Amino acid sequence: MCEAAGFPTSSLTCEGFVRQAAVTSVGLGVPNIPVAVVPGHIGMKTPQELRDDVLNVTLDDVVKNLTVMPDAIRDTAEPRARDIVVKGGFREVNHYFVDHEYSDGLPIIPPTRVAVDEFLRYTDRDPDESLGTLLPDKRSATIWSIAVNGVMAGCRPEYMPILVALIEAMCDPQYGVEHSGNTPGADTLIILNGPIIRQLGFNYTQGALRDGFLPNTSVGRFWRLYLRNVAGFLLHKTDKATFGNTWRVVLAENEDVLAKIGWEPNSVEMGLKAGENTVTIARYTGGGSLSSVSGSTPEEMLPYLADTVQRFNNWQVTFTTSHGMGTLRPLVVISPIIAEQIAKAGWSKADVKQYLYEHARRPASEFERQLRDWNIRGVWDLKDDVAHGRIPKAFHESDDPDRLVPIVWKSEDYMIAVSGDPLRNNAYVFAHNGFLGYPTGKKIQLPKNWNY
Repeated sequence: MCEAAGFPTSSLTCEGFVRQAAVTSVGLGVPNIPVAVVPGHIGMKTPQELRDDVLNVTLDDVVKNLTVMPDAIRDTAEPRARDIVVKGGFREVNHYFVDHEYSDGLPIIPPTRVAVDEFLRYTDRDPDESLGTLLPDKRSATIWSIAVNGVMAGCRPEYMPILVALIEAMCDPQYGVEHSGNTPGADTLIILNGPIIRQLGFNYTQGALRDGFLPNTSVGRFWRLYLRNVAGFLLHKTDKATFGNTWRVVLAENEDVLAKIGWEPNSVEMGLKAGENTVTIARYTGGGSLSSVSGSTPEEMLPYLADTVQRFNNWQVTFTTSHGMGTLRPLVVISPIIAEQIAKAGWSKADVKQYLYEHARRPASEFERQLRDWNIRGVWDLKDDVAHGRIPKAFHESDDPDRLVPIVWKSEDYMIAVSGDPLRNNAYVFAHNGFLGYPTGKKIQLPKNWNY
C-alpha cells in the first residue's frame, strides 16, 4: 500500500461508511488512514449535487489528507487467548460481554477454562493451531477460539468437530468472509450432511429452519458469534447491513428420504462423498416459503418453483453478469413429499435442476433493465457480453427483446436440498449473494475417541 511505503493518500468514503473505514483500516495494518468524506449517498444525488459536494466538501478533505500528518493512534493490545478478562457470576459476566461487544445481545454461557477444556476433548487438533486469518480484523482463527465461542453460543462439547469444520470453511478464500458486513445484509446458512445428524440429534423434519432444537440453534448462533468476536464484524462499525438477517439455524438434510429415492445429498454436489459428515456454507440475502406446491407430476409442480426462483433472485442477477460473472447459486429446499413425488416419475435431482434452468427465466429486456436502471450498472447489453465471450450464448440466441434468458449460467448452478415436514407439500427458496459468500463445503473430522 502507498501509506505503508511512506506516500500520503486520501481514501474517498461515502458518509455512511466513515466509521467502517476507520475500523477496517486497523485490521489492514494502517490505523487512522486519512479519509475524504463524500456527503450522503452518491446513488441518491443529481450530477450537479454530487459535483457541488465533491468540490465544496470532499476536495478540502483530500488536500488536508495529502498535506497534514494525521494524529498518532495509540496501540490498544487485546487480551491473550487464555487471559481471564472478567470474574464474577452469570450476570456480571454477561454485562461485561455486552459492554465489550463480545455478545450478540442474548445471554451467553460464560467461557470458563473448565468449559473450554471440555470442548477441546472433542478434537485431536492442537488448541493453538490456526486455521487461517480472518478479515476485517485479521485475527487468527484458532482451535482455542472456536471452543470459546462454542461455549458462549450454548453448544454442547460434542458439537466441536462441526464447529471446526465450519471455521475451516469460513477461512476458505472461496467463501469470501470479508464480505460478511456488506449492505444487503445477507447471512449464512449452514447445511449439514452425514450420520452426525442423527448421532447428535439435529432436527431435519417438521420445523426445519426454526429455532428450538439445541443442535440446529446453537451451532447457527455460534457462526454469528465467531464472525463478531474473531473476524470482527460489529454493527455500526464493520457490519454495514442495511436490513440485517438474524443468524440462521442449521439446515440438516433428510438423508433417509434421499437414500429412499436415490438422490445424492448436498455434500456430493459440493465435491464430497455421500455418507461423509460434511458442512456447506453459503450466504443468502433472504428467502421465502412456497405453500402448497400441488400436483401429482413434476410438470404440474415445478412451474411454481421455477417462477418463484426467478422472482426471489431479482437484483441478484448482478452475480450472473456484471461484477458477479456466473457466481449466482440459488438454493431450493423442498419437503420430502415433493421430492418423493418427483422421483416417482423417474426424475433425478439433475433433471429438476435442468427444468429450473430452462424455465426460471425472464425477458432479456427486463434482465438488462434490472442491471442498468435499478442495479446502477450503466448501459448493459447481453448481446455485447456474449459477443465478447463473457457470458454463455444462451443469453443471446436472438435479437428479440422479449426472448427469455436464464438467471444462471448452467443447470448445475442450482442447489437443491431436501428437508422439512415429511407430509407437507411446501418449499423454500433462498436468494444467493454470489461470490460475496460462495457455497463452500468441508468434511467434518471426528476425533479418535468418537463413540456416537
